[in-house]
Amino acid sequence: MKIDLHMHTTMSDGAFTPKQVIDMAYQNGVKYMSISDHDTIESYNEELFQYAESKGIKLIPAVEISTKTDKVGIHVLGYNYDLKNQEFRDRLYQIRNARHIYLHEVGEKLAELGYKLNVEELDKIDAVTKAHISLDIINCKENQELLLKNFGHIPNKGEFIEAVMNENCPAYVRKTSVTPKEAAEIIRAAGGKVVLAHPVAYAHEDNLTEEDIQKIVDSMNPDGIEANYIYVDSSNQMFNEVEKWRKFAEKNHKFVTCGSDFHNRDGIRPEIGFVNVDFSLTDEEIEEIVKNLI
Repeated sequence: MKIDLHMHTTMSDGAFTPKQVIDMAYQNGVKYMSISDHDTIESYNEELFQYAESKGIKLIPAVEISTKTDKVGIHVLGYNYDLKNQEFRDRLYQIRNARHIYLHEVGEKLAELGYKLNVEELDKIDAVTKAHISLDIINCKENQELLLKNFGHIPNKGEFIEAVMNENCPAYVRKTSVTPKEAAEIIRAAGGKVVLAHPVAYAHEDNLTEEDIQKIVDSMNPDGIEANYIYVDSSNQMFNEVEKWRKFAEKNHKFVTCGSDFHNRDGIRPEIGFVNVDFSLTDEEIEEIVKNLI
């Protein structure tokens, strides 16, 4: 028996559709699974639950919420929430589309100031930033007269941002973002269980110390820790630090979960159910994980 509670589909940044992911889970002997797309639960519908059930798979609803601390981005997993909770869906939409909502709101303020901004083209940029917006303004010939009037010269992107777009400036808009604690509150308000995703990744990717991660845990107070996770870095080096993070979870009186973080078949990272790496859980451990989530 296998379990995998962290994988992605074409609804976020995965390579396979929800049904294809279920097919692969079935082929790999997975009995319990979750699709945890980034900031969206659009994979889930009645048809998908029925499809999973037809394969003998228990599908547990999940989501991976993008959050920010002062230092780095942190991912927070939510499980077994109320799929019909509209407020939950609305908050996820705001988080997922924060950059584009920001673009449109800034565009309105810049238009009021007399600047022309090509919002339609900028909207095509997935991770649109202040720099993209500023460059579009200063490179547009229709803005040159107004820029010369306001600055005395054509400013560079940094000058424009500092004078027009930053806090206390005329086109300032606060970008929507959430902290790990806020994400935990959003998940709990929808009746879900909160899990800190892959702490091993923050240690290797972002150079966070165990003390840094402890502060995050103290702040958000998750129900669980994704300790059963095999990390592969940008040099394709694999790290199995499961025991370390299991002990961390135990020390904090948190249950543990298990996830491959599957996106695609690259022959390097863990595949669904960890079938291609030296890692497994006993049936008793699997049942304990499921019991804690449902």
